[in-house]
Amino acid sequence: MGSFLRGLTSEQQVSLLFVVLFGLLMLASAASVLLSLRERRAASPISEDRLYQKRDNQALLRSTWWMMVVFWVAWAAGDGVAIVLFGLVSFLILREFISLSPTRRGDHRSLVMAFFLVLPMQYGLVWTQHFNLFTVFVPVYVFLAIAVVSALGNDPERFLERNAKLQWGIMVCVYGMSHVPALMLLDFPLFKGKNAFLVLFLVLVVQTCMLVQHVAARREGTPVAPAISKTFRWSTWGIGLLAGGLLGAALAGFTPFTPLAAMGMALVACVAGSLGHLVMKAIKRDRGVTHWGAAGRSVTGASGLLDRVDALCFAAPVFFHSVRWTFDL
Repeated sequence: MGSFLRGLTSEQQVSLLFVVLFGLLMLASAASVLLSLRERRAASPISEDRLYQKRDNQALLRSTWWMMVVFWVAWAAGDGVAIVLFGLVSFLILREFISLSPTRRGDHRSLVMAFFLVLPMQYGLVWTQHFNLFTVFVPVYVFLAIAVVSALGNDPERFLERNAKLQWGIMVCVYGMSHVPALMLLDFPLFKGKNAFLVLFLVLVVQTCMLVQHVAARREGTPVAPAISKTFRWSTWGIGLLAGGLLGAALAGFTPFTPLAAMGMALVACVAGSLGHLVMKAIKRDRGVTHWGAAGRSVTGASGLLDRVDALCFAAPVFFHSVRWTFDL
């Protein structure tokens, strides 16, 4: 099997991986349909908890399909289209974030700047591979500029709170997400043409960690921060990390890492992603909602997109800079 994979070109290897992933998604979708038909034929009514769980699982499956299609289109169409697609994702999730944050007339200039100046400039820096400037553009220059533009709006009411919310939204939705396509442009001396594997590696280990943690949390236990999350427990968190780390080691052959290094990179990404997901839950509790989109549909029509990619927004920058530091890129 190993010799067969090594005999394939980089494009054939990526294509084979997408075939396997889409095949697994088709099996999962078929199983979901069969379970739904079985429950409809059952005489006993479905409880509210079971109905909510079913909708949540279906939303997770739909978002996974959507993400895989985006990744496939991005890989097939080239780096430029990939950057545009992820820029569109950033636009949607930032709009979703801002829609649940109160704004005033004095914020209009800052919002226009965030959506139509900061976002395209950040992805433009990715496109031109100015990674040093891309790394500091948002946390240094944009954070200062947003505050200045807001001050020029002549509205001191809750000034600090309003700016902090906008800056945090830009940091998560634009800065964090922009590191995903940036992985595809890193210049590895012995890994040319295979950077798509790094993106898939990151997504798979983080999503696996979150899924296993979500499933393990169905057992009874004492949550760490019950006011924020009733399912986050150290034991289930550790189980999720273990699953993500083991998957990372298993996928080492598709990456420039050794199995031990791949496990370490996977653990770094899973820790950042899972704890970032907890932070986003805290923000949702502050806003008085349990999901960015109620009943599986967000206020932007993006089907609760931020709920599905928030862990990735936190994991991507940590993973990206860990890879650059490890390989001195």
